Amino acid sequence: MMILVTGGSGSGKSAYAEMRMSECRSLRKLYIATMYPYDSESHERIRRHRIMRSGRGFETVEKYTDIGSLVIPPSSSALLECMSNLTANEMFMEGGAGDETVECISKGILKLRNQLENLVVVTNEIFSESGKYLGDTRKYQKYLGEINTFLADAADEVYEVVYGIPVPIKRREV
Repeated sequence: MMILVTGGSGSGKSAYAEMRMSECRSLRKLYIATMYPYDSESHERIRRHRIMRSGRGFETVEKYTDIGSLVIPPSSSALLECMSNLTANEMFMEGGAGDETVECISKGILKLRNQLENLVVVTNEIFSESGKYLGDTRKYQKYLGEINTFLADAADEVYEVVYGIPVPIKRREV
């Protein structure tokens, strides 16, 4: 099963995604962390996230680009956090996918999904802002929008978390 969790900054989407992972009966639970530690603030944020996850049974796998190259142990489920970071990494990091970001991530997600019992993907809802952006920021929004659309189509369930409340957008038909 694949679940997509979206929402604005601070909406509670990560907590909801982790709660959904706690329901998985897999032997191994992986946390695929995509935030590249590029400065002291990001190092501190990563440290806080590791503390918050401690004791929850996750094995952390840091993967900043090329998620399709991950080889997943059998009987595993994974939480990928977050698509916004992965998209930026693929676009802007040396060795990233650049203009092939959407295709690279889409293929990578399908490879992961085929290896996993469950995949929970966290992404950000950044499209309701009223500001007008140009250049690389606009390109980033375009790519993330295309990736989120692909993920929503591929997912069995989609939730938008608003003020800590998961609102179902798409549910798996039973």
